[in-house]
Amino acid sequence: MSSRKQTPPSFPWTEGEKYSSNNNNNSKFKEIFYYFFTLNTIPYVLVRCCALLFLFLSASWLLLLLFCFPPTTTTTSSNDVVREQAQVAEPQSPFKIPTCDKNMSVYVYTLPPQFNLGLLSQCNNLSIKANMCPAVANSGLGQPLNYSRIGHSAVTSSWYITHQYTAEIIFHARLQNHPCRVQDPARATLFYVPFYGGFDALNKYREANLTVRDELTFSLVDYIQAQPWWQRNHGKDHFMALGTVVWDFMRTMSNASASSSSKVRTPGTLLKLPATENMSVLIIERHPWQPNQHGIPYPSYFHPSTWREMAAWQRMMRLMERPHLFSFVGARRKNKAAIRNEFIRQCGESTRCKLLKCEGPDGARKCLQPREIMRVMTRSQFCLQAPGDTPTRRSTFDSVLAGCVPVFFSRHTAYSQYAWYLPGDASRYSVYIDEKSNASRRIEEELLKISSEKVKMMREEIIDLMPSLTYAHPNATDFGFGDAVDVALASLAKHIGELINSN
Repeated sequence: MSSRKQTPPSFPWTEGEKYSSNNNNNSKFKEIFYYFFTLNTIPYVLVRCCALLFLFLSASWLLLLLFCFPPTTTTTSSNDVVREQAQVAEPQSPFKIPTCDKNMSVYVYTLPPQFNLGLLSQCNNLSIKANMCPAVANSGLGQPLNYSRIGHSAVTSSWYITHQYTAEIIFHARLQNHPCRVQDPARATLFYVPFYGGFDALNKYREANLTVRDELTFSLVDYIQAQPWWQRNHGKDHFMALGTVVWDFMRTMSNASASSSSKVRTPGTLLKLPATENMSVLIIERHPWQPNQHGIPYPSYFHPSTWREMAAWQRMMRLMERPHLFSFVGARRKNKAAIRNEFIRQCGESTRCKLLKCEGPDGARKCLQPREIMRVMTRSQFCLQAPGDTPTRRSTFDSVLAGCVPVFFSRHTAYSQYAWYLPGDASRYSVYIDEKSNASRRIEEELLKISSEKVKMMREEIIDLMPSLTYAHPNATDFGFGDAVDVALASLAKHIGELINSN
């Protein structure tokens, strides 16, 4: 049987056409090559230059991208782990939420502006030391702070560069939106007088004419005593909050019309007047033996709007690595605060101490930056709290916020000041070393005697204290925890109730 040879599949071209096509293509390439690289007429020269420039720029960009953005591998640091673990959400607030009842209803006086907001309109002249306009912004919170490097992304919007003397502004702003505020004074059990006495004191820091020095104080007292609700209990149910220390307001009336040198800091008479002695005074540093004065915390830098922000920060501080046994943030002092010089010496000689020395242009600048302060404290187990110009320090509240156990050397730095806020047993949250004792000359040795279990218990105690020592954001109304203002109102309501009922 004969077989027919299969015809191979045909191509769209014949063999001759195939090679002819290749030859034609080669001819075209040769022609293009000739025109592009050989001819020296101006158009072709320009085309060649543009093409070469394009190739050069493309290669340059490619190399630049590879150099600036090299391939990276994902690594996880210990602080990243802390932040991730701090993000764990809780279903509901773990904090005790304050409530308002008939015994705690607050009426806020609307004072003429010269007693509060009018003072802030002169913020650039309020202090002889600095322009206070940035500090009084945002209802006294100061300028917003991007704290993402140490904090957690959930709480970065709640950090501010808060000045230590703005508690009176923050307190006023908080009460404006407080759920216990009432508009009808007949329903009120507490009457708040929003006088910015601390800023009046700063404004007249070295006023030689004492009549001028006390002018606004006397005007305030006259105004309040003329109000009908003052007469109900002769001011015993009235209170004010002051953002500077008590010694700015304790000049006796016998010197009220005298004159003094403009080079000397002259106290006012606000807290020595009979009317204000009837009132309750909330102040960042009280006179330890004045029963109508009650210590409130210095404002620190964290002002959360929700309980989740507070809980996230607490979790982060529990997990934080603390390589330094102790630390000190401060500068040298003379006379009563000379113990600071000893701290600086001991800290500088120890490998277990971290020192942030607030001296010289660089040191002074760092000590005004919350990030620098918190970076030291959050990595320390103990924070030394030496008296400064007065017994108390804002640094005490910074250390609590950082989860760092405070070490006190004077009982008036905290123990006699903040009874409404701190446990009666000081050993639960702090260490006390008498500054006149030999132990103050060997701080590291004394701190090493404390067991790690005890340190952990003290740290847990101060972390639990954080909410009550923090000023929540004034714009927040339902943040799910009791802050420093809530503690003050509850304690004040109890105190004033007992005071009125005893008469």
